Amino acid sequence: MPLDPSLPFPVLGIAAWSGTGKTTLLEQLLPRLRAEGIQVAVIKHAHHRFDIDQPGKDSYKLRSAGAAPMLIASRQRLALMQETPDGEEPDLNQLLAMVAVHKPDLVLVEGFKAWPLAKLVLYREGIGDAEILHSQGVEAVALQGEPPVALPTATTQLALDDIDAITRWIIGWMAGQRLDDVSRTDR
Repeated sequence: MPLDPSLPFPVLGIAAWSGTGKTTLLEQLLPRLRAEGIQVAVIKHAHHRFDIDQPGKDSYKLRSAGAAPMLIASRQRLALMQETPDGEEPDLNQLLAMVAVHKPDLVLVEGFKAWPLAKLVLYREGIGDAEILHSQGVEAVALQGEPPVALPTATTQLALDDIDAITRWIIGWMAGQRLDDVSRTDR
């Protein structure tokens, strides 16, 4: 299912295999984006049951880092706390609609690798396979060293540990999304 084209904000997926450092990256990005005056909402997909806002948990870390609001989802629950026992996988468009009332400037989506949305893919050698670098919607790849497979020429390559460069790329990507929105409304 495609993203709702009427969303009033850009949506960027942060995709990677478990253990690559998605949450760590977001913890470092959120304060930098906030310092640039960008209000960022985060939607985190969980493949398991979870309890939120316990010190040490990802949702607690991301909220503490500046996500406003913090929305995390799995089959059993989603939070802005709403129980969904025996539910299906969450629908990203429904979650984005829930976040829209908060009027974020940007929504970062951790997980939802299979959804057709623009993505920043993180890759570490030895964690998962390199096929993720060719996922649908990849706009940029952040990795250590050279990519293990050839990347399309349109894909931006970033150093995984260069948080400032990744922040600048996201800000530039957002600006490009606004220009795309303007050109679509001018038609």
